[in-house]
Amino acid sequence: MTDSKYFTTTKKGEIFELKAELNSDKKEKKKEAVKKVIASMTVGKDVSALFPDVVNCMQTDNLELKKLVYLYLMNYAKSQPDMAIMAVNTFVKDCEDPNPLIRALAVRTMGCIRVDKITEYLCEPLRKCLKDEDPYVRKTAAVCVAKLHDINAQLVEDQGFLDTLKDLISDSNPMVVANAVAALSEIAESHPSSNLLDLNPQSINKLLTALNECTEWGQIFILDCLANYTPKDDREAQSICERVTPRLSHANSAVVLSAVKVLMKFMEMLSKDLDYYGTLLKKLAPPLVTLLSAEPELQYVALRNINLIVQKRPEILKHEMKVFFVKYNDPIYVKLEKLDIMIRLASQANIAQVLAELKEYATEVDVDFVRKAVRAIGRCAIKVEQSAERCVSTLLDLIQTKVNYVVQEAIVVIKDIFRKYPNKYESVIATLCENLDSLDEPEARAAMIWIVGEYAERIDNADELLESFLEGFHDESTQVQLQLLTAIVKLFLKKPTETQELVQQVLSLATQDSDNPDLRDRGYIYWRLLSTDPVAAKEVVLAEKPLISEETDLIEPTLLDELICYIGTLASVYHKPPSAFVEGGRGVVHKSLPPRTASNESTESPETAPAGAPTGEQPDVIPTQGDLLGDLLNLDLGPPVSGPPLATSSVQMGAVDLLGGGLDSLMGDEPEGIGDTNFGAPPPAAPARVGAPIGSGLSDLFDLTSGVGTLSGSYVAPKTVWLPAMKAKGLEISGTFTRQVGSISMDLQLTNKALQVMTDFAIQFNRNSFGLAPAAPLQVHAPLSPNQTVEISLPLNTVGSVMKMDPLNNLQVAVKNNIDIFYFSTLYPLHILFVEDGKMDRQMFLATWKDIPNENEAQFQIRDCSLNAEAVSTKLQSSNIFTIAKRNVEGQDMLYQSLKLTNGIWVLAELRIQPGNPSFMLSLKCRAPEVSQHVYQAYETILKN
Repeated sequence: MTDSKYFTTTKKGEIFELKAELNSDKKEKKKEAVKKVIASMTVGKDVSALFPDVVNCMQTDNLELKKLVYLYLMNYAKSQPDMAIMAVNTFVKDCEDPNPLIRALAVRTMGCIRVDKITEYLCEPLRKCLKDEDPYVRKTAAVCVAKLHDINAQLVEDQGFLDTLKDLISDSNPMVVANAVAALSEIAESHPSSNLLDLNPQSINKLLTALNECTEWGQIFILDCLANYTPKDDREAQSICERVTPRLSHANSAVVLSAVKVLMKFMEMLSKDLDYYGTLLKKLAPPLVTLLSAEPELQYVALRNINLIVQKRPEILKHEMKVFFVKYNDPIYVKLEKLDIMIRLASQANIAQVLAELKEYATEVDVDFVRKAVRAIGRCAIKVEQSAERCVSTLLDLIQTKVNYVVQEAIVVIKDIFRKYPNKYESVIATLCENLDSLDEPEARAAMIWIVGEYAERIDNADELLESFLEGFHDESTQVQLQLLTAIVKLFLKKPTETQELVQQVLSLATQDSDNPDLRDRGYIYWRLLSTDPVAAKEVVLAEKPLISEETDLIEPTLLDELICYIGTLASVYHKPPSAFVEGGRGVVHKSLPPRTASNESTESPETAPAGAPTGEQPDVIPTQGDLLGDLLNLDLGPPVSGPPLATSSVQMGAVDLLGGGLDSLMGDEPEGIGDTNFGAPPPAAPARVGAPIGSGLSDLFDLTSGVGTLSGSYVAPKTVWLPAMKAKGLEISGTFTRQVGSISMDLQLTNKALQVMTDFAIQFNRNSFGLAPAAPLQVHAPLSPNQTVEISLPLNTVGSVMKMDPLNNLQVAVKNNIDIFYFSTLYPLHILFVEDGKMDRQMFLATWKDIPNENEAQFQIRDCSLNAEAVSTKLQSSNIFTIAKRNVEGQDMLYQSLKLTNGIWVLAELRIQPGNPSFMLSLKCRAPEVSQHVYQAYETILKN
């Protein structure tokens, strides 16, 4: 007979009867009664009244009965804490039972009873079980510590359980090791600052030994723990990789993905020239391919992870294109994911296969999938230049099928192909024009209008075509209206005589009859441009468009590095860092890949700047017109407002993200004029880089009075014009950088050369090599009247986001006022980043000079400098370049100097001065040699001014 009978009783005096049975002397009857109680509890009846009677049944040797009673206890202890204390004695007794299964059961149940009153009674039994001779009991006790820590963290720390857990990592039994690692990882996750898992090569070795022998979940815990370790050098990384590689052939896909995560992370530290690196790449492909033969849900998770891996290291799967071909019975979510990876892997070698496959997909029945396939053909054309010809002819074949949605998608992608390869495939325009009438989707209509406007001079009846769209202007979507307005203005600028009426018609439709502010604004801009300065209009509207790049949907590199550290978790399926979707007080630690170089000075070693980057040249930041015109009015640009609306005073604006995704989002490749730019969207949560340089901390956050007093700071260059008035609608910005008493400032001079008052100023920097960022909002206290100039000192700090720039000292800046947002870039002199504690002691200097490899030494000549050694030393010291020792060798003065940058990079220098000779020799040594050129420029600037 089965246990279903326990669920069938519906007698009235049930509780009373059960009470009697529970107190019966017969063991069998007792067991039956407890089973009935558990059955009632399972279906939701309240049987808490039987608590004392059930607890009495704990005194038994029968394991089955004990398990049932413990189950009841876990369920009701929270609602009956006073009664639960009655059970404590039994726990203490059970923890000393000769049967290890009972000892473990007692410990497990203790951990599940979340009652504060009981926890302190449980410390003693738990301590004994952690040192139990039976590994099964020890492994259960290890997990119990994590549960107890969740209830009362202080108690666990005071009782020394954490140290016992750390000792268990060296246990002889692999399962105990795995559970100890799991418990410590769990505790460390909720207390990110605790540094519990203090891993060193010895403990790593123990974990790797246990890895081969524990259960699959144990292996996952150990692999996840290994992934958080940073090896000290490439040799250690290689030896860990060698010992983790066998896990790739495990049957459990979670173990495989955890092993892939460890290998992907440690490969960062291996040199690409190593034979082992190549072997490892070859070994990573088969397990990933095997994952694709699992059931669809697992395939999807594997594909999302593979998508990340292919973006980071496409070479792993470059020969495995065929496994990503779509099967007829794949669910749609798997098909779309495979399609995405096919495009990422497309190259000249396999493009023929890929195109044949994509053309096949375009004739499928699933509309969504067909659309994606047609779009994929276009992406292939943009990615692999040699295939563009074949892609275009494939798209034309598809247009000939006259299937509505296929034609529309094809036109959208052909527009992108025109942008990528101008003046190459325009012969197909005639074919496109034949399909004008069948277009009913906004994106396809907008693409077609763009093509007609862009190539109006090649289409005889361009005006008729655009006029046909104009008839239903008010019924079109905003995207089509904006595109139509721009196209007709382009047509007018190319054929002014024939299209005067048409352009007037569209301008009045856009400005007088429309209630869409974006459309109205763009209409007025064109109207004024055309009426005041047709030449300027031509330059603006018919400007050469930047070519579009092939991969528009790549994940941003720093985010990709973080997601690689989360392979095999939910973050790798969402393609978002945990901080974006995990709520609550759990500290989410940002992870990042280990640095590639062996340098231990700077985790973010800047990329080599061109050796002779002339300081005078201003690198340009060119936002595309689509981005700028897209949303002129939406300047209150913070994240989406969920609380009270943000005040738009200038003080508040300093904290608001002016640019959504930072300046890099302005490099988008939107065709000129499409108006749905996401101007005010909050940026994706970018991972805080581990090792982002920390500047002088909070001391300079509030130092708004920088420059008070006449302390001799470092050399200050005269102000130069950074943003001329003609480029910024009348706002001229000049400036320079200063460093005084440890505080960096940007000294700005704002001049209003326009005819209207300027207000609401705010400033924002793009990410840059040294994390420079404004430490306070841009304070312009009164409105700036025409012809008025105001001087402002903006305090800076170096705790902003870091991204290598080229050249290294390039700073891209956005300034907003009530008129618009303006962009400029400038080069800051490196000596503003030389910190005050940059003097090394002699022994340290000698040891470091020897330690830095000779290939990192750079030599420069400083000409036309007539100072003597004493004056040189004094002058450099005022800019935080410190002389450590001075020697005279064969009549030459040798100065040994050190300086330190805000991100902790040390630079050591040897300066040779020959009395009477105006040329000095400067030798620089640094672990990040790309800094040397800029340090030399700083020396020149300081000594010659």
